[in-house]
Amino acid sequence: MYHITMVPVERVQSGVRMERRLLKVLKGLAEYLDVSLGDLLEGIVLHAFEQKLPFDDATVATVERLKEVYGLNLTAADSHHLHEAHDEGGHV
Repeated sequence: MYHITMVPVERVQSGVRMERRLLKVLKGLAEYLDVSLGDLLEGIVLHAFEQKLPFDDATVATVERLKEVYGLNLTAADSHHLHEAHDEGGHV
């Protein structure tokens, strides 16, 4: 048996806008992992800040299945080229 030290934090509500299919995949993954969406996002970001991978191979496989289910075909290369579908100029 091991002890986990819980780190106290102050959480705040945020109204973040995100691509619809990406959010569906994240919500599906959070449900699969039995964590809140906020906890999942915190974990992903904290890993990214340390240049560490947030998921093991089994979780990556689950993400791939969820991407297929929700039709998510975006990649990291798309991340700085996204714009609102109704925005003709491509600037948000």
